[in-house]
Amino acid sequence: MSKLTALALSIAVLGGVWAFLALGPLAGSVLVWAGFIAWGCYFHTGGDSAALQKTIVGMIYGAMVAGVALALVVANPLSLAASIAAPVYVAITVFFLVIVAGINLLSVVPANVYGYAATAGYALSTNTANLTTTPDLTNPVLLVVLSVVIGTLFAAASGKLAGMLGK
Repeated sequence: MSKLTALALSIAVLGGVWAFLALGPLAGSVLVWAGFIAWGCYFHTGGDSAALQKTIVGMIYGAMVAGVALALVVANPLSLAASIAAPVYVAITVFFLVIVAGINLLSVVPANVYGYAATAGYALSTNTANLTTTPDLTNPVLLVVLSVVIGTLFAAASGKLAGMLGK
């Protein structure tokens, strides 16, 4: 079997398992799409053990920075006008997505951005931006983080399975 066919088959099978879990038994605890973003990031980053670490750490970092941005927008500690508050807080926090690229585990800027975007997008689309400090799965940061970790582990498993099938 070709390497491409093996990878396609392994991702199809494990992607189906992931979708079943995320949309069934784990529904409300993980986001199927956030796991798939992490899956893609893992392969984009090299599909190896370093990619596993950098995807998980970078996407978690991005999610946490998005949580800070959301909390700042909700609290508006600088008392900025509503029309500029969100853009200013986003600009400030996005700076920190990139400036950390000199740190090895945070060197994959797209992973940082994917975590930020997934968290901000989920929070804004579900009106949960004000829940970034709750210690449960209503917190968009925690929900994205859990989804990212499991999605990245599924990605690594699909890579290993593809390696076995492609021999």
